[in-house]
Amino acid sequence: MEAFVSFQAIPSVSRLPKFSFLKSTPGISSLSLPSHSSSPFAIRAQQMESKDGSATVTPISEDSESENSLEIKEWEVGMFQNEVAASQGIRIRRRPPTGAPLHYVGPFEFRLQNEGNTPRNILEEIVWHKDTEVSQLKERKPLSALKKAMENAPPARDFVGALKAAHLRTGLPALIAEVKKASPSRGVIRENFDPVEIARAYEKGGAACLSVLADEKYFQGSFENIEAIRNAGVKCPLLCKEFIIDAWQIYYARTKGADAILLIAAVLPDLDIKYMTKICKLLGLAALVEVHDEREMDRVLGIEGIELIGINNRNLETFEVDTSNTKRLLEGKRGDLIHERGIIVVGESGLFTPDDIAYVQEAGVKVVLVGESIVKQEDPGKGIAKLFGKDISL
Repeated sequence: MEAFVSFQAIPSVSRLPKFSFLKSTPGISSLSLPSHSSSPFAIRAQQMESKDGSATVTPISEDSESENSLEIKEWEVGMFQNEVAASQGIRIRRRPPTGAPLHYVGPFEFRLQNEGNTPRNILEEIVWHKDTEVSQLKERKPLSALKKAMENAPPARDFVGALKAAHLRTGLPALIAEVKKASPSRGVIRENFDPVEIARAYEKGGAACLSVLADEKYFQGSFENIEAIRNAGVKCPLLCKEFIIDAWQIYYARTKGADAILLIAAVLPDLDIKYMTKICKLLGLAALVEVHDEREMDRVLGIEGIELIGINNRNLETFEVDTSNTKRLLEGKRGDLIHERGIIVVGESGLFTPDDIAYVQEAGVKVVLVGESIVKQEDPGKGIAKLFGKDISL
């Protein structure tokens, strides 16, 4: 029996889906099919390199209409994106390879649900939804509109500098406190949720920086929360906590006042991470690159210019938490390399007590990102003191 059944009232024209996970300004990178490849799925990623061998991003010029629009080329070879990701150990597919299930009654078009178009875990479900969501947002707010909005955005603040200063001041891991209402695994964490009030309490309690959830469907967050906190005069630099799959989201976060963004190695291939970190540097943003296993750590350590690596103790596919994951990923040569390069490691998830903080600090962590254990407290500021076992406020 066929897994795909389609009844259409009008003719349709099929085309290759968009390769949206690889975005580039003209001349930065391109994709081509090898003329003599042993695999039908093999593709070659080519990057224009500078003299030192690194990928380059050309600054935006005001002289050209096309450059003013900040156009980013999209390749019409989306059928290969999952194969590229899989070659790097990425199990999360960017979009359903056989197309999402359809249930149209009017035009008589149906697509049965099957293994190909059903998310295999919650992270894949989120990414598939995000792909559709971002496509719709880009239609309403093209990059040219974001370019104009960025002219009025508040200047980016030194996210990394704030973390280093807090660590030196307290001798403890600097805190990125998360403004978080809900999560797929816990549901609603804080019913009485006022993002500005929580942000102010965090700042008063000694947080160095804040992480603000931007995903609406699964975490009940929003980009507007970032904007509201920034406009309220909170001085802590802000991390946009979002599932970034498209460079457009980085520009959008900057227009809302974000000072840093999150890149998840479980979702993004190496070329995306390289390109997006270049975009961040161009816009004055910090990039926190998140890993959760050895292979992802090795991939990220192979990318030049990484300043912040987050180790998530939560497996984003199963949502299981294991704090020993941090220690395991910082042992041996990986830890030595991180130390040599001066990379700041951020411990994430499963941190609830002073013992938890001490454990990851001993492993080599200089920053912790914490949400649930403090945001659910009646006074989030006091929750910070409880987490560290002492008052770390200024």
